[in-house]
Amino acid sequence: MRTNKLRLGINIDHVATIRNARGCGNPDPVRAALIAAESGADGITAHLREDRRHITDTDIRRLCAEIDLPLNLEMAATDEMLAIALKHAPHAACIVPEKREERTTEGGLDVVGGFNTLKPFVARLNDANIRVSLFIEPSLKALDAAKALDVPVVELHTGAYCDAPKGPKRAAILSQIKAAVAHAETLGLECHAGHGLTFETVQPIAALSAVQELNIGHFLVGEAIFVGLKASILEMRRLMDEAQTS
Repeated sequence: MRTNKLRLGINIDHVATIRNARGCGNPDPVRAALIAAESGADGITAHLREDRRHITDTDIRRLCAEIDLPLNLEMAATDEMLAIALKHAPHAACIVPEKREERTTEGGLDVVGGFNTLKPFVARLNDANIRVSLFIEPSLKALDAAKALDVPVVELHTGAYCDAPKGPKRAAILSQIKAAVAHAETLGLECHAGHGLTFETVQPIAALSAVQELNIGHFLVGEAIFVGLKASILEMRRLMDEAQTS
């Protein structure tokens, strides 16, 4: 049984996606963040992409000014995004891979191949007292590289696990995640997880006692169409809590 509460970060990107489909002000992602806070969320995640396909610079400014929860700014390792992070000083910055042609973040950051590029980038964020995390695959080599980059946090990409059919394949990927979580704990890295988690897939991840935070967005925004955002978040929180005490 866990002795600490597993945190839930709510990603509001796709509230902004729906807003941008009509080019108007609704639905407001900041309002979604406020509802998430009322529903028991522990933090808000927003990905400011190079092409601004969902979250915008104004959204980031408003989130910093209007919400009390910690803001986790997902960002690519570019000079533009570094300047924005340093300007707004969010609680945390999660460095993610980014390609213009992708629909969503595809896989984890190449921290081994991109080590020399990431090193000064991470150092600038650390110097600004912004809590840096790296969005990586559940790979022991990636974790070793993250430790060498001097980040306090890693977020393990759970997309392959969530996309795999229930059965041996999903179980095998879950075993890889378990090994990665254990290795992160050995290295002294705080471990988060996210991407693609649903009501069906969340509990085996939530049950891992060394995982400190889950970041979930797309599924909850989709579920909100049918039951409302508060209800979808409360159900996810219930499933997470159930997994921690079972």
